[in-house]
Amino acid sequence: MTVLDYVYAATFTMLGVGVLFVLYRLVRGPSVLDRIVCLNTISVLVVSAIVVEAAVRGDTAYVGLMVTVALLGFVGTLTAARFAERRAHDRG
Repeated sequence: MTVLDYVYAATFTMLGVGVLFVLYRLVRGPSVLDRIVCLNTISVLVVSAIVVEAAVRGDTAYVGLMVTVALLGFVGTLTAARFAERRAHDRG
């Protein structure tokens, strides 16, 4: 194994641990906005994992997937935040 193999393994491990921490906060989060931020963070971590996988394989075919996941995460976060804002505004 080369040094880069260890770096890739460490990177995937850290991304996995990050996802576990974010999932814990997603379940435990005290408010809806905390959960929205957690979902956005998970989408960023998924895109990061795809980037690392593309680097491991040396393949550029994952670029479309990365852009799609990033855009879906961004639009989903905006939509959920807007819904939460309207809901809070309607309550009082």
